[in-house]
Amino acid sequence: MAKLKGCIEAEISNALTKWEKDYLGRGSVSVKTDVLRDMIIVSLRGILSTAEYTLCETRDGMLSVKRTRTSLVESGIDELKDIIHRITGEEVTSFFTDLSTRTGERIMVFRLSEDLEKKFATAD
Repeated sequence: MAKLKGCIEAEISNALTKWEKDYLGRGSVSVKTDVLRDMIIVSLRGILSTAEYTLCETRDGMLSVKRTRTSLVESGIDELKDIIHRITGEEVTSFFTDLSTRTGERIMVFRLSEDLEKKFATAD
């Protein structure tokens, strides 16, 4: 593999930030990506708007925000999988996501068809 692990992680963070802005209309405050075995784990902070935080003060509002945000992200899953494939060369076999309405943080986990981290170890 020609690219280093840190470069791949940074490229994914940048691509997902751009995707958020283009697809969802706003981006997160910070993004951190980690490659771990056959998974790519992405932590996005500051994804909720001030209005969404206000809605989250009630249980119904919180559930509504979680449902809406999850539906929005999952409606773009094909594009997200394409981004990961383009950057890593690996197919995404499954995708998991959740968000904290308390902290405004979203976690995305992309499960890959191969152990990407092992490829970095053999590339040195």
